[in-house]
Amino acid sequence: MANKLLVRFFPFLAWFPVSALVLRGDLIAGITGALVLVPKAMAYAQLSGLPLQFGLYTAFIPAVLGSLWGSSRQLATGPVAILSLMTAAAVSPLAVPGSEEYIGLALLLTLMVGCIQLVLGLVKLGSAINFVSHPVVLGFMNAAALIIGFSQLDMLFGIPKGRSDFFLKDVWEMLSFLPLTHWPTLLMSVFSLVLMLIVKRISILAKPGVILVMIVATLLSVLVGYEHETKNKASEIVTPEARELVSAYSGVTQRLDELRTTATALSGQLRQAEKDHDARAAADLRYRLDLLDLDVKAFEAENRSRMRAIRKLYFVRGATGDGQPALLYQRDNAPAGLHTDGRQWRIKKIEQGELKLMGGGEVVGVIPTGLPSFRLPVLSMDGVLQLMNSALVIALVAFMESISMAKAMAGKAKQRVDPNQELIGQGVANIGGSLFQSYPACGSFTASAVNLQSGAKTGFAMVFNGGFVAVTLLCLTPLIYHLPQSVLAANNLLAVAGLLTFQAFKHTWKASRADGVVALVTFVVTLLAAPHLDKGIMIGAALAIGHYLYRTMAPRVAILGRHEDGTLRDVKHHPDVATSTRVVAIRFDGSLYFANIAHFEDAVLGAVADHQEAKYLLVVGDAINSIDSSGEEMLHNLVAQLQQSGVEIVFSGLKKQVLDVMRATGLYGFVGEHNIFSTEDQALGAISCRLGEEGANCALFCPHS
Repeated sequence: MANKLLVRFFPFLAWFPVSALVLRGDLIAGITGALVLVPKAMAYAQLSGLPLQFGLYTAFIPAVLGSLWGSSRQLATGPVAILSLMTAAAVSPLAVPGSEEYIGLALLLTLMVGCIQLVLGLVKLGSAINFVSHPVVLGFMNAAALIIGFSQLDMLFGIPKGRSDFFLKDVWEMLSFLPLTHWPTLLMSVFSLVLMLIVKRISILAKPGVILVMIVATLLSVLVGYEHETKNKASEIVTPEARELVSAYSGVTQRLDELRTTATALSGQLRQAEKDHDARAAADLRYRLDLLDLDVKAFEAENRSRMRAIRKLYFVRGATGDGQPALLYQRDNAPAGLHTDGRQWRIKKIEQGELKLMGGGEVVGVIPTGLPSFRLPVLSMDGVLQLMNSALVIALVAFMESISMAKAMAGKAKQRVDPNQELIGQGVANIGGSLFQSYPACGSFTASAVNLQSGAKTGFAMVFNGGFVAVTLLCLTPLIYHLPQSVLAANNLLAVAGLLTFQAFKHTWKASRADGVVALVTFVVTLLAAPHLDKGIMIGAALAIGHYLYRTMAPRVAILGRHEDGTLRDVKHHPDVATSTRVVAIRFDGSLYFANIAHFEDAVLGAVADHQEAKYLLVVGDAINSIDSSGEEMLHNLVAQLQQSGVEIVFSGLKKQVLDVMRATGLYGFVGEHNIFSTEDQALGAISCRLGEEGANCALFCPHS
C-alpha cells in the first residue's frame, strides 16, 4: 500500500530497478534525441518571439520534469512549433517581442498553462480533451503550419516584417518588400534547405543532420563575413525627412512607455479601490484608464504607420576620420562622390534614439552562457485576465499533442498511458519550467519518435537529454554566435511541412460533410484571426460541440417495414418493403433526454396520424442507450395519450439501463410487461397473434408469413 502511494506521487519510482543495459540504452537515446532537439529548440524560440536561449531552457527543465511525473516512458517534452507560435500570438499584442515585459508575460503564461493542466489532471479531467475533435485539430494544425511558414519569410529573404493585429496584412506588406531581398541571406537559406534535405536522405546522417548543417553554415558565415551590424544615433541621419521620421518614432515610443507605466500604477490603485469598496474612486480610475487606453492605441497606430515607412529606408554610411561619427545618408539622396564603407544599411531596431543597423545577414549573436536562473513569474491581475483565454487553449492543445503521441508510442512499446497522470506530468513540467525561464512546452512528435527509435525504455532518456542541453548551455553557446538566423528559419520551414495534411480535409469530408465544414471553418478562422490563434480553435470546438448537440436533439426516426430477408428496414430507403395498415413500427436512433423528447414525441404522433387505422405502435429501442427523467415523463404521458386513442404502444430491444429507469419509476408496470419484448420479431409475433384473436387476417409483419 505504501509503495503504491509513493508511486502515485513519484511515478518515476516505477522505473526501478533499472538494469545497466537499459540505462545504457537510455543514455544513447538521450544523447541522440538531444542532437535533434538542440537546434530545433533555438529555432522554435525564434518563433516564440523570445531570445534563442529560452528555447534551450525549455528543452532542459520541462523535459526532465515531464519525464519524471508523466506516465509515458518515451514522451519527450520540450518546445514545439505550434506552442511557440501560440505563445507569440498570445503575448505579442501585449508587449514588444524580446523585451523584458514580453519575457515576463511569457513566463506568466507558462505558469498559467501548467496550473490549468495540473488541476485538470488532479480532478481526473483528462477526457476534457475530447471536446476538441479531430476536425478542429486538423483545421487548426494546417492553418498554424501555414502561419509558421509565412512568419519565416522575413528571415529567409532578409526583408523587414511588420507586427499588427492582422497577420495576413503583415504578410502582404512583407511581400511588398521582396524587391529589397538581401541576396546573401536568400542564398544562405537555399543552401541550408538543400543541405538539410540531402542529409535527411542519408540514413547515417539523418539524426544529427541538422547539427551538421548548423556547423557548416556557421563556418561559412565566419569565412564570408556574413554578419555586419553597427549603431548610430538618430541625430546622425543627414537626410532631413528620414531623421524627422526616426526621431518622431523614438519620441512616441518613449511616450508610450510612460503611458504604460502610468496605466500599470492606476490598475494597482483600481484593485485597491475595489478591495476597499470605494465605488467613486474606482469609477474615476476606470475612466482615467479608458482615456489612457485610447491614447495608447492612437500612439501605437501612429508608430505602426511610421515603422512601415522606416522599413523602406536604406542608408549608406559616409567614411569618417578619427573620432568623428559616421553620418547616414538615405541611399537615394546620397551626394555624388560620397566616400562610403561600401554597404547598404537598414534599421533593425530603434531604442532611446539609438539605431541598430544591419548591413549583412542576421546571425544568432550572443547567447548567455550558463543554466537558467530561478525567476518567479510576476503575477498581476491584468496579465492573468489578458492571458486566460490563450492559456486555456494552449493547455488543451499542448495536452492533445502530448497524449496523442504518448498513446501511439504506448501501443508500440506495449505500455499503458494514464491520461490524467500525463496531464499532471505536463502541468508539473510547465510550472517548474516557468520558474526557470521556460515558455510553454509539451510532448514533441519528432523528439519522441527519435526517443522511441533510439531504444529508450524509461524516462531516464529524457533526463540524459536534459543533461546534454545543460552542457550546451554551459560550454557550447559561444560557438553558436555566427550561426545565421536563416538556417533556423529553414529548419522551422521543414519542421512544419509535415503538419500540412490537406489530403486529410478530403478524407474528413468523405467521412462526414459536417466534420469537413468544421475543419474548413477552423482553418479559415485561424488564418484570418492570426495572430489570435485561440479564436480559431475555440470557434471550431464550439461548432463541433454545436453539431453534436444538434444531432442528438434530432436523431433519425425511421418508419420500418418487413424486408424479404425477414429484417426490418427503413421504408424511406426501401420503399418496396412490406407494411401493415394496423401496425406501425418505428426505430429511434438516439438516447431519450430532455433535448430530444419533443422530437421523439412529434415523430410518434406523426406516424400514428399518418396511419389512422393502426392499432399497435412498435418502438424498436435497440439504439436507445439511456433515458432521463424528462424522457420517462414524456413516455408516460405518450403511452396514456395513445391508449386513449385506441393505440397500444409496444417496445422491443430496450437495454437494461433503460428498463431499470422504467422499473424504478413505475413506467414498466404502466406500459405492461406484456408490451415489452427482447426482440422486434417477438413483439411482431405477439402483435400478429393479438390481431388474429380479434378476427383480423395475419399481419404482414408476421415472420415468414
